[in-house]
Amino acid sequence: MMKSRTLVFASAVALTACAQTPTQPIAAPAAMPAPATATPPASLAGNPFMTESTLPFQAPPFDKIKESDYGPAIEEGMRESLVEIDKIANDPAPPTFENTYVAMEKSGELLNRVMPVFDAVTSANTSPALQQLQEELAPKLAAYQDAITMNERLFARIQAVYNERSTLHLDPESLRLVEVVYRQFVLGGAKLSADDKAQLKKLNAEVSTLSSQFVNRLVTATKDGAVVIDDKSKLAGMSDGDIAAAAQAAKDRGLDGKWVLTLQNTTQQPLLQDLDDRATREELFNASWTRAEKGDDNDTRKIIEKMAKLRAEQAKLLGFPNYAAWKLQSQMARDPQTALAFMRKLAPAAVARAEREAADIQDAINRDGKHFKLAAWDWQKYSAQVRKEKYDLDESQIKPYFELNRVLEDGVFYAANQLYGLTFKERKDIPVYQTDVRVFEVFDKNGKSLALFYCDYFKRDNKSGGAWMSNFVGQSKLLGTKPVIYNVANFTKPAPGQPALLSYDDVVTMFHEFGHALHGMFADQEYPTLSGTATARDFVEFPSQFNEHWADDPKIFAHYARHYKTGAPMPAALVAKLNKSKLFNKGYDMTELVAAALLDMDWHTLGADAPLQDADQFEAAALKHEHIDLSYVPPRYRSSYFLHIWGNGYAAGYYAYLWTEMLADDAFEWFKENGGLTAANGQRFRDMVLSRGNSEDLATMYRAFRGQDPSIEPMLEDRGLKAMPTKP
Repeated sequence: MMKSRTLVFASAVALTACAQTPTQPIAAPAAMPAPATATPPASLAGNPFMTESTLPFQAPPFDKIKESDYGPAIEEGMRESLVEIDKIANDPAPPTFENTYVAMEKSGELLNRVMPVFDAVTSANTSPALQQLQEELAPKLAAYQDAITMNERLFARIQAVYNERSTLHLDPESLRLVEVVYRQFVLGGAKLSADDKAQLKKLNAEVSTLSSQFVNRLVTATKDGAVVIDDKSKLAGMSDGDIAAAAQAAKDRGLDGKWVLTLQNTTQQPLLQDLDDRATREELFNASWTRAEKGDDNDTRKIIEKMAKLRAEQAKLLGFPNYAAWKLQSQMARDPQTALAFMRKLAPAAVARAEREAADIQDAINRDGKHFKLAAWDWQKYSAQVRKEKYDLDESQIKPYFELNRVLEDGVFYAANQLYGLTFKERKDIPVYQTDVRVFEVFDKNGKSLALFYCDYFKRDNKSGGAWMSNFVGQSKLLGTKPVIYNVANFTKPAPGQPALLSYDDVVTMFHEFGHALHGMFADQEYPTLSGTATARDFVEFPSQFNEHWADDPKIFAHYARHYKTGAPMPAALVAKLNKSKLFNKGYDMTELVAAALLDMDWHTLGADAPLQDADQFEAAALKHEHIDLSYVPPRYRSSYFLHIWGNGYAAGYYAYLWTEMLADDAFEWFKENGGLTAANGQRFRDMVLSRGNSEDLATMYRAFRGQDPSIEPMLEDRGLKAMPTKP
């Protein structure tokens, strides 16, 4: 996943919605701070954000940053940025590309320095103080953004240059910047009347605050939703390593002598595959399913009900029938009808395959002498049994060959070396925000230093769920900056002295997030607004999902899939079993993903005139309407813990994972047609996709690489849906 970024002045500032949750009514938008003086306040003396970092690549000086530094630096950053924007807007000289667009790209230096770091730590290593600060800042940041987007004098200059763009003889990237920024301002309300602008500002502040509250409620709800076990016999089926990790998790919470089964972000939980005791499986599943629906201070349902209503009202003010129609204007799909038609083409085939898989699982349950009806908490356990019966394969056989560090260095990094010539050197001298974090310097094939890469892979109670990538520092030739990038995941941390052994899904996650990292590392843009991963949602997941394919490339796989004790490669017979089982459970996997994507789109195609929804009733009705309401295949994310769409910028955009699977599988088909894993092919992909950022129309960019529009056929084949009937 790409972490959400909000454009607040033209250059991109990383901004994660946030905040712990009081339930009082939301006030009108916060007043903007007074303009900055020429000299920063004395209270900022010694604040590490006030000067450019002296570390390599301007990396954040985490050894100097205190939690108390963020708030003052962000407040001052907003003030300084608004002074700069005011100067641009009121420049007496006629508007030009240089004095308007380029000037905006150069503005906001302090805010661009602090916000990516604040976003990172509040997502991956938060605290009550940081959560409180997030809540305080959310409406201020929304008001700050609106003060720029709805600045009439600034927009008049932007529009003047836009109207004359065909006569300005701009290079292609500069022309793209003019078009992208103009569209962002229009979609942000720049053309609204004064009254409508005031109303939109109010709505923006409310939505920002609600999104902030959602994120922090969910962090706490996920932590509190963990299952505490006091009878070890209930853990039968779990590996010794997982039991030790559960004991350590309990010890970390002051629950010595017990075991804690922590929750991951998705509906299904990995341990459901192992647990023999059905009652424990049901307890763990229900803990996941209801984590944010307990009627307590962490219940998110009222928040999302109101947020969906307010988002529809935002869209109506801007002249769109619903939020999805507004947000998809800048996406490859362009409109919700196209995205829905695409998903509805996949759904029947996915459901049909899942139903056949369910029949096999029910047979396995019956053969086991249980004779209960298949439920959601049984799927993982008995599908693993079916896989073992069909392919003589289970997770315990393969996990010893996927030790985290070997997967990273001999798999993820090795693939990047074979394709792009990259090499990596661990840096122990770069400060980090948490002791689990590692830092690597990345060198290009010519030996020159290219980027810094941070990785933070283990789950913590103060970390948001899921896996993501973002930048501490973005690439820009204009600003003279190189990329400082991080990957975050939530893998189970082993007990001290034990190896970190991954599931194959975890391995794929590492390759996925590093695909995003490559997209950022290879950025080669003049302007920060267009750099690297600053693309449409339904394109940005393309490089990451493409990179997943190298996880099972024979050469790459053989290099990293080695036993953690002996270093012996995975036996050929076991590799063959794993490869043969690749399409196993694909009906389930695709159904839970399509269900979540359709649920997202149904929430965001509500019109402003629709009544306030009941989250539980709406979700059930939406899944039934989409003919994807299988009791034993719940959506990958339930509305109440769907962080992507309520907190991380994927609202009306979760379909992007499906859309970009199409792009990724089709692009990989090109690789197969042209020799596969070669440096020449890697260079071509780097030159034509990974290094291009958002510097040209994305459909045109893809077509130039592939030589044709993307085809859905490789996706259907790769996901096991090729032979299934699909709607036209």
